[in-house]
Amino acid sequence: MPRWKSAIVQDIQVVSPTTSLFRLALPDNPDFTFKAGQFITFDLPIGEKRLDRWRSYSIASAPSAKVLELCIVRVENGRASDYLFGEVEVGTTLTYKGPDGAFYMPQKLIVPSVFICTGTGVAPFISMLKDLDERKGFSQPIHLIFGTRTEAGILYRDYLEDLAQREPNFKYDICLSRAADNWTGHRGYVHEVYTSMYTGQASDIQFYLCGWSNMVDEAIKQLTEQMQVPERNIIQELYG
Repeated sequence: MPRWKSAIVQDIQVVSPTTSLFRLALPDNPDFTFKAGQFITFDLPIGEKRLDRWRSYSIASAPSAKVLELCIVRVENGRASDYLFGEVEVGTTLTYKGPDGAFYMPQKLIVPSVFICTGTGVAPFISMLKDLDERKGFSQPIHLIFGTRTEAGILYRDYLEDLAQREPNFKYDICLSRAADNWTGHRGYVHEVYTSMYTGQASDIQFYLCGWSNMVDEAIKQLTEQMQVPERNIIQELYG
């Protein structure tokens, strides 16, 4: 059985109309360690059965951070969302277990990587990027392709821009499916971006996918069937 521990909410920051950053202190687990890309699971007081109560969220902070940061989107009529966004406040104690998950990078990069994500699926990639940034680990090119609906939903925008300016081996592209008329970046869905950029040259690239299951399923189809990327070069994490 999992060993559950307590986390205390230290800060809640609204970062988009539907998304907030929850920062957690772990007073009874000072030696907590994780690999960038992993997640923790909450046991929330929202139901009787385990499947009703358990919710998993990727960690967005670097492994060196003393406070865990989670990037959580509010799901309409979701029981977990109603609790986290309606009842949880600074000082609330949450019960969690973890870390868990195999969605992480090797300690030393030997091939280029492409991160493809939608919405809060960017969170584990932010953890990976922060970790690489701290360790000066950008030994290979990394390209983040981030899809969301509108410009208001671009998460961690300032950090991504700053990192791209400082680190020659990092670049990112934003793709908006409901872009305003004045948006000058990519429009539509992330699939159009990576297929146009990497078809015919993807054999030595590691692709990491994180987001809603429909996006991940379509990406795997595009990568394996259209772009002939070996399945061993694709690592995925599903959200819903």
